[in-house]
Amino acid sequence: MTKKTVAGSVDSVMAQGDEPLSNRSSNAYFGDILERRLSRRGVLKGGLATVIAGLMATRLPLTQALAANAGAGSPTMGFNPVGISAADNVVVPEGYRVQSFIPWGTPITGDMPAFSLEASGEQQAHQVGSHHDGMHFFALNGSSTDGLLVLNHEYVEPRFLHAAASGLALDRNGFPQHDDGSRDADQVIKEMNAHGVSVVRVRANEQGEWEVVQDALNRRITAQTPMQLSGPVAGTEHLITQYSPEGLMTRGTLNNCAHGVTPWNTYLAAEENWAGYFANTDTDIDRRQARYGIETRDTGRYQWHRADQQSDQFSRFDASSRGASPAEDFRNEPHAFGWMVEIDPMNPDSVPVKRTHLGRFAHEGVIFAPAVEGQPVVAYSGDDSRFEYIYKFVSRRPFDAATADGSLLDEGTLYVARFNDDGSGEWLALAPGQNGLTPENGFADLADILVNTRSAADHVGATRMDRPEWGAVDPQTGDVYFTLTNNTRRAEGDEHPANPRANNSFGHIIRWQEEGTHAGERFAWDLFVLAGDQDDSRDLAGNALVEDNIFASPDGLWIDADRRVWIQTDISESEMNTGIYEVFGNNQMLVANPETGEIKRFLTGPVGQEITGVVTTPDQRTMFVNVQHPGATTTEDAFAEGRFTSHWPEGGSAIPRSATLVITREDGGIIGA
Repeated sequence: MTKKTVAGSVDSVMAQGDEPLSNRSSNAYFGDILERRLSRRGVLKGGLATVIAGLMATRLPLTQALAANAGAGSPTMGFNPVGISAADNVVVPEGYRVQSFIPWGTPITGDMPAFSLEASGEQQAHQVGSHHDGMHFFALNGSSTDGLLVLNHEYVEPRFLHAAASGLALDRNGFPQHDDGSRDADQVIKEMNAHGVSVVRVRANEQGEWEVVQDALNRRITAQTPMQLSGPVAGTEHLITQYSPEGLMTRGTLNNCAHGVTPWNTYLAAEENWAGYFANTDTDIDRRQARYGIETRDTGRYQWHRADQQSDQFSRFDASSRGASPAEDFRNEPHAFGWMVEIDPMNPDSVPVKRTHLGRFAHEGVIFAPAVEGQPVVAYSGDDSRFEYIYKFVSRRPFDAATADGSLLDEGTLYVARFNDDGSGEWLALAPGQNGLTPENGFADLADILVNTRSAADHVGATRMDRPEWGAVDPQTGDVYFTLTNNTRRAEGDEHPANPRANNSFGHIIRWQEEGTHAGERFAWDLFVLAGDQDDSRDLAGNALVEDNIFASPDGLWIDADRRVWIQTDISESEMNTGIYEVFGNNQMLVANPETGEIKRFLTGPVGQEITGVVTTPDQRTMFVNVQHPGATTTEDAFAEGRFTSHWPEGGSAIPRSATLVITREDGGIIGA
């Protein structure tokens, strides 16, 4: 007999995937810095929104000159914006068409098991995973009609995953359990295998429709896939477990949000809100887990450690100290998560590698500055949690296109950003002996710094940000953009339409320009857009957003080859179309001009979803966009009665499924132009 999760047995924040607030440092909060900077630029009358115009109208000091020198033009956006929508469908501009593609459960490997709620855990390992997120198109032989689509699967909504959940009153975080609190082992395996990454060969047919190609390159990487640990933390005492007494291997990747593409054409999957998957009943939990939100508790997000089958593939999610040493239990298992995972999509036999020198935190993704022969490789990453930081990695060895590989990410310097009041900024090295990171101050060596990246950033005085999410680099000016989706430090329901900016309910986008090369240690910053409704927002020119472009909670971000800035939103399903968020409708995707600041709404998605992940083919004539967790707004009672808020993409009475959109122009032109 099964029943829903006992109310209150799993912390609500942990269940949703967001970490509980764990940054207790006294470092400056970015909102405080912004307020002080604005105070210098104008009189604070009517609150933050009335004076932000002065800052928004200010350009980075060298941006225009660099753009001119690089021949960077202002990109065209020749489409009519779409309106706000709360409908259960996808809307694109007139003259565009859209195809739904590779929904969760699409067969890609093995004997190609067809989608079914009755599918086993093993069958799920041969199907596209759930909750599509970051994504990249790897062209085969330079083609724009044939390639590998590689995409992350952030998490799962178990109630839609299992036929056994039918009729149970489960909310979006609930899952079937036995009366004793244990879980069906095959259901757990299915959930594990719906996580991770899918590598899918896709091809456009003669009619322009895209299809899955059965191919040896097709691959699933899941929460159970063996993985190598590399870089300064590999082989240290931090990673010793019963599975890998040498601390060199682990199993699986979790909560893969955004991604990155290396200059040598491999894929990096981010491990974001992984901490909630682990239980730990120890009364004394050190900073390697506590600073990431793991507290003394016997619960995990999905209770995988309570599977009704004895196996360490399940028990490893209990990080309690049960043996005489770390080699006899899984107390260190959480230390093998929070990294960037490198995957070679062109080699299905390759072992994924977790690159530890990029830091350990809730990685939203990673973006690379354009690689330059003879110069270091530079990569940026945000820590998507309240009051966390923005980081940069600079390789020790220079880039050489002929020999470059992932080992470049194993040696270098990890930095964390400090944003100053006057619009300047600096990168603070997280390295032994620098900025107070010494054994006397509790940082024994480089491995200790990296496994405790957040604590090291606290110590050096980095600036606490409002949930740094996706980043992007302008391919011509080199400007770096990051979305700051919101700050939810106030309790749910405390937002007030008259003063939402006190807790940054709507979010914003920051950008900066490095001094010299991207490897430099100083930068200048400004704000690109302050998201919000028509009463509380500002674009680059200092004007309020209007009906055609209001948005909230910027999350996904990508800049195409012509410099169009694509912005995707993630208003939480618990707040979507309600209260101060009602005016924004369903989550959406917009496109912005980096020179003028003009913004147009390009797409709206179905009910209950997040728009996330965007890339085009090399010729820019096909765009792929992901739709994650449609129908997540379905209440537990409605689920029990089979009344879902969304039936996308199949329609009718079908259960909702995450899927990819394929967007083309009817005239075959460049997307967005």
